[in-house]
Amino acid sequence: MSEPTGLRERKKQRTREAIAEAAIALFLERGFDQVSVADVAAAAEVSKRTLFKYFPSKEDLVVQRFADHQDESARHVRARKPGESPLAALHRGWLDALRRQDPISGLCDEPEVVRFYQLITGTESLTARLRRFAEQSEAMLVAALTEAGYPPRRAQFVAVQFGALEVMLMQENSRAIASGRSAAEVYPEAEAALAEAFELLRHGAEHGD
Repeated sequence: MSEPTGLRERKKQRTREAIAEAAIALFLERGFDQVSVADVAAAAEVSKRTLFKYFPSKEDLVVQRFADHQDESARHVRARKPGESPLAALHRGWLDALRRQDPISGLCDEPEVVRFYQLITGTESLTARLRRFAEQSEAMLVAALTEAGYPPRRAQFVAVQFGALEVMLMQENSRAIASGRSAAEVYPEAEAALAEAFELLRHGAEHGD
């Protein structure tokens, strides 16, 4: 008798998580370029074939930690409050991430998170893969903005600018934390930088064609 679909999916998810956790632990311990796919497979006790079934590339083993956030910007736009503009919803979502010290904002001083960001910023292939991840997120945001009534060209403009803004702020915050400052200490600067960035974005996006 075959396993129920729900049980199979849970097993797949546990396998995926085990592989990812084994990979991150090795990368943080030895460095990304010093760890092979075979090393990760051995640590996770799976074959290389199984590993690649879950993660098409070595870089995906790291970037998968951002997977839950890929459609987050689009979700903020679609779930905006009555009368709230898409940009206001995006600003509110990012501000909430800062307040919660969500790792996605870069404003998190938990030691493992700090090391994780150092791993990404210090590895060229991971930085490049994160940019591709951001491009996919931008495409989702374009769709949400178009649904919200933005003309296609303006939706594309806002999504690209917001994607660049996200990466810039995340990197600024993570660098400040990596220098030894606490998240609480950096927060006022991060909040001010976010407000300034959105003011510039709002001016370009909501005034003029």
